[in-house]
Amino acid sequence: MIPLSVLDLVSVREGGTVAQALDISVATAQAAERAGYRRYWVAEHHGMDGIAGGATSVVLAHLGNATSTIRIGAGGIMLPNHTPYVIAEQFGTLAALFPGRVDLGLGRAPGADGRLAHALRKDIHAAAERFPNDVVELQARFAGQAAGGVPSPQAAGADVEMWILGSSLFGAQLAAMLGMPYAFASHFAPAALDEAARVYRERFQPSEALDRPHFMAAINVVAADTDAEAAYLASSTDQSFVALRTGNPGRLLPPVRNYRETLPAPARAMLEQVRSVSAVGSPQTVRAGIEAFAARTGADELIVSIATYDPAAQVRSLELTMEAFRQPAT
Repeated sequence: MIPLSVLDLVSVREGGTVAQALDISVATAQAAERAGYRRYWVAEHHGMDGIAGGATSVVLAHLGNATSTIRIGAGGIMLPNHTPYVIAEQFGTLAALFPGRVDLGLGRAPGADGRLAHALRKDIHAAAERFPNDVVELQARFAGQAAGGVPSPQAAGADVEMWILGSSLFGAQLAAMLGMPYAFASHFAPAALDEAARVYRERFQPSEALDRPHFMAAINVVAADTDAEAAYLASSTDQSFVALRTGNPGRLLPPVRNYRETLPAPARAMLEQVRSVSAVGSPQTVRAGIEAFAARTGADELIVSIATYDPAAQVRSLELTMEAFRQPAT
């Protein structure tokens, strides 16, 4: 069975708080661990009212304390927002707290406009151009090297599994060149998925960390007892995608029956394109969708992105998905 992992945006629900969002993520991570998911990743976003994972390393420490076996990680850290030295310290510390459980996914997209760049005190566009060099510096620091003559005691020798993340060919090429595992954000940017997977595999150069390509792809998943109920639950994230693409991001909203049918044709087409990599439905429907996606991509792992307004439905979706996936083929 192909390993499944979980990507959590730490969504803040309409009418909820950041503290409640963090509590929901703890309960979801614990459920994912019980169900047998391999990894639980948190994504870094800033300046967004509906996403509470901006202080990613702090959130991961909270999740690590609440779990015991599942790998925890960043999916990912947007490195242009930071210095490699600070990220090395943070994730080296996490590795000391949670040995053998820490992943560090690295993204190049700054994910910030000019106002946020000013708030971060960073020239993030120039930093994005330095991304390959910064990744190499991080590798050096975890290997115990004093890059630039400055040691990183917390990072030296830390057992941190580094990944390159991407939604374009740039990340695929870099991961291949450095011999690193590669995760593709097909759950919201599916257009370059197949080409990125091909480029990564064809150009991969073995490294000390990895002797062959290791590719993970993301897929939106919502499982419920019936196809209709799952579509209803998934309408909360449908609304979030529409709000984001129309410049009005906000908190995770309650589900709406037949939401897509209420949209004008251009918005519906946009939503169907960005949500095309999805498995939404009954356990049987979700299993078929995941198996088809795995066959299409040849992925070594899949990571499921899930957020429902009802936290109990979110946990139940993870449970149903894994239960269905473990059933023998008929």
